Amino acid sequence: MFARKIIAASITGSLFSVMLGLIAADPFAGEVNSAGEYFQGATMSIPFYLLYSFPVILVYGTVTSLISDYIAIFISNKTNRKLEFYISLFLHLLFGLILLGLSLAAAVLFFVTDNLLRRKQIGGWSNALKSLCLPVLIWIVLMGGVYLMDV
Repeated sequence: MFARKIIAASITGSLFSVMLGLIAADPFAGEVNSAGEYFQGATMSIPFYLLYSFPVILVYGTVTSLISDYIAIFISNKTNRKLEFYISLFLHLLFGLILLGLSLAAAVLFFVTDNLLRRKQIGGWSNALKSLCLPVLIWIVLMGGVYLMDV
């Protein structure tokens, strides 16, 4: 279960950073006047978002997701086994309220990713270690793009 959570954190952190970079392409710039400016802003902001959000999603998201799942399993075993999904969803949302909008979006994305991985039965430590290459690869590619834009 822990290995699957690490895979979910790697995917979630990468997707969250890319989506945030596409939504808020350059939070420090003013108005974007062209597609080129938007692309440049997104390319520059995604590594920034990845650098700060991925460690939080990896540590906080993994720990709180494990806690949520264990509590949901415990409660559903005592009451109704069919409630496990909903209890886990509620706890993920509750833990995701720490920073309101952004962290709630990350919590929902983590929950969806983890449940998809659970259904597909994807896990294992080798896959977890491989999944940690995804955010690193995205960061390297986009920083290479930033370098090429500056040259």
